[in-house]
Amino acid sequence: MLAEILLEPFSKLNAWDAFAGSGALGVEVLSRYVGSTVIFTDTSPDAVRAITENVHGVDWARYKIDASDAATRIWKYGPRVNLVFVDPPYEDARVGIDFVANLADSVRAGTIVVQEIEKIVPYTPDTTKWKILRDKTYGRARFLILRRNDNK
Repeated sequence: MLAEILLEPFSKLNAWDAFAGSGALGVEVLSRYVGSTVIFTDTSPDAVRAITENVHGVDWARYKIDASDAATRIWKYGPRVNLVFVDPPYEDARVGIDFVANLADSVRAGTIVVQEIEKIVPYTPDTTKWKILRDKTYGRARFLILRRNDNK
């Protein structure tokens, strides 16, 4: 499903794994989309080590690891990417919600956001800024695929 969405508007993926953890989502992009680039951000030293291990063997020009809080990098990375993964820890749901709200003002129209949030958290993204392409719940997790509207 996500592959269909991504192949439509973009010939090259420039992704941001914003709350990267192990970096699995960004590594998946690197492995599936030749020529893609990924920015990984996470404040945890353990996460940075895990990401470093997981990208071992990947051309270093295709990724950047930034040991920073994703929220402080919105204006740096938002304009440079066309795909953003937002998956903060469930106990920090507000962080992800605020991140997506703030991200809307920095990304280009058409940018895709894949957001994971715990299903019990009441949340609807700002539909004046984001089009909800998918909203699915699997077990405890709710996944939203959003596209930045053209009317910035």
